[in-house]
Order: sequence, then C-alpha cells, then structure tokens
Amino acid sequence: MPSYKAPVRDTRFVLEEVLDIGQYAALPGFGELTPELMNSILEEGARFTEEVLQPLNQTGDRSGCTRDANHAVTTPPGFKRAYHQFIEAGWGGLSGDPAYGGQGLPHVISTAFEEYLISANMAFSMYPGLTLGAIAAITAVGSDEQKALYLPPMVAGRWTGTMNLTEAHCGTDLGLLRTRAEPAPDGSYRLTGTKIFISAGEHDLSENIIHLVLARIPGSPESVKGISLFIVPKFLVNPDGSLGPRNAVTCGALEEKMGIHGNATCVMNYEGATGFLVGERDKGLRAMFIMMNAARLGVGLQGLAISEVATQNAANYARDRLQGRALGGVKNLQGPADPIIVHPDVRRMLMTARAFNEGARALALWGALQVDLAHLAPAPEARQDAEDLIGLLTPVIKAYFTDQGYFNATNAQQCFGGHGYVRDWGMEQFVRDARIAMVYEGTNGVQALDLVGRKLAAHGGRALRLFLREVTTAVENARKTPATAEAAETLGCALADLQGATGWLMRSALTRPEQAGAASTPYLYLLALVALGHVWLRMLVVAERKLAEGGESAFHANKRITAHYFFRHALPETAVHRARVEVGADPVMALAAEDF
Repeated sequence: MPSYKAPVRDTRFVLEEVLDIGQYAALPGFGELTPELMNSILEEGARFTEEVLQPLNQTGDRSGCTRDANHAVTTPPGFKRAYHQFIEAGWGGLSGDPAYGGQGLPHVISTAFEEYLISANMAFSMYPGLTLGAIAAITAVGSDEQKALYLPPMVAGRWTGTMNLTEAHCGTDLGLLRTRAEPAPDGSYRLTGTKIFISAGEHDLSENIIHLVLARIPGSPESVKGISLFIVPKFLVNPDGSLGPRNAVTCGALEEKMGIHGNATCVMNYEGATGFLVGERDKGLRAMFIMMNAARLGVGLQGLAISEVATQNAANYARDRLQGRALGGVKNLQGPADPIIVHPDVRRMLMTARAFNEGARALALWGALQVDLAHLAPAPEARQDAEDLIGLLTPVIKAYFTDQGYFNATNAQQCFGGHGYVRDWGMEQFVRDARIAMVYEGTNGVQALDLVGRKLAAHGGRALRLFLREVTTAVENARKTPATAEAAETLGCALADLQGATGWLMRSALTRPEQAGAASTPYLYLLALVALGHVWLRMLVVAERKLAEGGESAFHANKRITAHYFFRHALPETAVHRARVEVGADPVMALAAEDF
C-alpha cells in the first residue's frame, strides 16, 4: 500500500528562507500568519492529510462513486466523514474573506496546504478545490446580494461549487455551446441543456451544490461574445439562506473514466432549471476565466503533488528492493544483492523528479505570493507587477507542471518494475490520476497557444520584460559569489536561449501565424525551465549562505546537491527547446492531412 509524508520542512524552507514572507507582515492577513501559526497549519495539515485522507485514496479509487435511480450520487466510503472533518477544522476557509466567514490568511499558505491535500488524495481534493474557484468568480463579479447569500456557506464548506462549461460538441471552442437561458418574469432565467465532464457535479458531501453555468440568452450573438454566466443551485435558496425546493438539475450519468475515480465526474442535465445571472449579460466568459485561472493554478499544483507522492514511494521502494550489484562494487555485504537505489539509472529517475518537485514547489508558492501581492501590495505598480508575472506564468505552471508530473509518475512506476504495473503498490493509480491534469481546464497545447498568442504580447510584452529583468538581476548577483557562479552562468545561457527564441517568434509569427503554433509547446517548456532555474538559483543562494553560517547542514547540503543536478542535467535542455522553436513550422505542417 502506498504511503505519503507531507514535505513540511521543504515548504518551510521556501516560505521562510527563500520567499521571506515575514517581510510582508504589514499586509492584511500576513500579520496574522506568525511563524508559530504557519508551522501549526503546516504540521496539522500534514497530520490530517497523512492520517485521514491518504488511507482513503486507494480504497476510493477502487470503490469509485455510485449513482442511484433517483440520480443521487454517493462518494466512496469514508469520504463523507473525512469531508465533515475537513470543514469542521476550517481548512476550506484558510484564505477566505473574513467578511464571509473565512480566516483571511494569505493565499500562499492555503496553496501549501493544497499541495498536501492533493498528494494525499487527489480525487477528494477536487471537491473543495472547485469550490474555491466558484467563490473567486462570485466574489469578482457577483452582486452584493449574491455574495451575501452564497459565499458564507461556500467559504464554510457546507456548500460546494462547480464550473459548467463543456458540452459534448463543445470543449475549447465555447462559442459553439447550445445551453439556453430563457428570461423569466421574476428576473431569473430557465436554463436548458446538457453539460459533460462536470467534476463534483453531484455528490453527498455538502448540503447544497452551487453550479456556475455558461449559457446563451436568446438574442445574444452566436459566438463567445454572447455567453453569460449563471448561478444554478442544486437546491434553490430562500432569501434568509435556508434551502428551498430541489432545482431542475440532475446528474444524468457518471463518466466511466481512467482515473480520479473518487471524484464524481458527471453529465449534468438542466431541464428548465432556475438560474441567476452573475455579472453582465454576454460577459460570462470573462467571469468564468476568473474561475478558470484559479483552477489552472490548482491543476498545476496537481502535477507537482502527484509527482511528489509517486517519487516518495519510488524512493522508499528503491531503498528496499534488492536486485543486482552496484557497478562500483558490492554495497550490501550481508545480502544477496544491492538495493536498486545504487544503480545510476534509478538515481537518474529519482533525481530528475526530486529536482522538479522542489523547484516546482518553490515556483508554485512564489506564484501564490504574486496572487496575494496583486491584491494586497500597497503600491499600484507592485500590484501590477505581481498581476503581470502570475498572468504570464499561469499557463506555464498549468502545462509544464502537469506534463512533468505525469512523466515523473511513470518514472516512479518504472522504478518498481513489474510491481509498478499491479494495483497493490498503488503506482498505477498515480499514473492514471496524473493523466487528467494534462487535459482539463484547457489542454496543455491550448495553454501553450495562450502563452505565445496572448500572454507574450499583452501590454506590449510588459510581463515578459519584467520577468526577464528579474532573472537577469538574479544571475548578475549570483555570478559575484564563487559558490553560485557556475549555476548563474548556466541560467544565463538558458536566459539567452529564451531571449533568442522570443526574438525569433516576434519576427516569424507576424508573417506566418503557424510559426507561433508550431513553436508554442517548446517555447512554453523553455520559459518553464528558466522560471524553475530562477527559483532554484534563489534556493541555492540561500542554501550556500546557511551552510556558510553553520546552519542545518544536512538539509541545506542536500538542497545544494539537488540544485546542481537541476543546473547540470535539466536546465541545459533549453538549447533543445530553442532549436525546436527556431526550426519553424515547415517540418510540422509539411505532411498532408490525408497522409497521417
């Protein structure tokens, strides 16, 4: 049976030593996040996820969700009790607005806990995770009355939320959606249509489910410019907040899917269901993107979290499994063979995953800090910078983290040999669960197109220029210290690859848009590696300083070792990605469609 140990020490290293979040104590929420409270949250979050949620992960995968003749969905055994423990402890409201019952702590600390939650039980984590996105959308565009009515029970976790975009004929191209919203005399709407792939669309965990649904009002344009967003509760809500009658929305079927069996992925039927317009008419896509951007960062975290738990189990197995002898001589003198962790290729797989996990954790927490600063920084310029940076890197975090998370999960499975292919060890579940993160909330190819087609050019390239300045400054400073000079030089070369590839894109895509499309994924990978290199350089600088001061020698020495692995083995791949960008679209587009 697989196990999980939350990486509390590594999280504290990033928050306290690298990001130095204590410097933001004057900002709302940060002042309350004392070192003692932060450590308490991380330690208690680790205990809850390790002891309550992780034991339900494999059993939930095997049991799955069930739907009865009345369209009611039951989650796997143990999920309902665990969810009640989750809401009683207030985990869902860590960074919630105090005006609606939240604890008002920074987003960065709830992100740290969310990683633990996903590693322990990804399917379970999606129920509260989607609720946070729905809360964000209602907070941003909902009326004061809607916020007062829906947000308190959602922040408390008594009600959960969903996002309803996809239809059978309509995925990425939302302009094709057919769900209609007919105006009613009382100012509400009657929604009719079918949505598919709706995560947590129906279940028994919460008292109510608040569906956020995209639909078209008659007379609106038949394109993305004619889409509106609606609140459609499972149970209608009375003005005093009490629950009224059941709405005309039901789960028509549960999807039979590859992984995340413990989460109810539903076909949702709206049959004249009562809905309420959120925000402006025909501006629903803009409102939904608020939820989707929050969800994309959460999905990126899923890639990291599955990579982390899979790697932990692979490392444990590699230390115990005896097979063959070390190339440099016998290591296990008392046994018939050496543990497989002595073999360089096993080490390669584990070190590649470890370097990604620790770098991705730092980048994810740095990104969460930008979300906080975009709302809380006192200077408008600082808020703008934070918003630009996280906007630029959201598609990178979503796509690269989930691609690498799946890659590392399969490598972790590989460490087990044939045992990784059978159920008992749990590795095949990690691979299956990781796969969906590359698909939902916008496939990774779409994320790459969003990066090169929108994010790079936005505001005249302002966000990318800011990012390049940040990395350049870090490189120049680290070059001055012998202990970090080699890593700084390597990152400098990677930065030159990114700048060269960006220049090529700017010149080539203007005359032939296919150039940008063909280059989009390698460009995203290139930017991702430079972003990881940036946070790894910051971590190495801290580790070297702590070692020089006689700090926690084992932890910081291991951080140095992993940093050098990243700089010597992973970061040089930027040259390959640059070459793939600059080769252009011809090799990609040359073959005729009928010849595939």
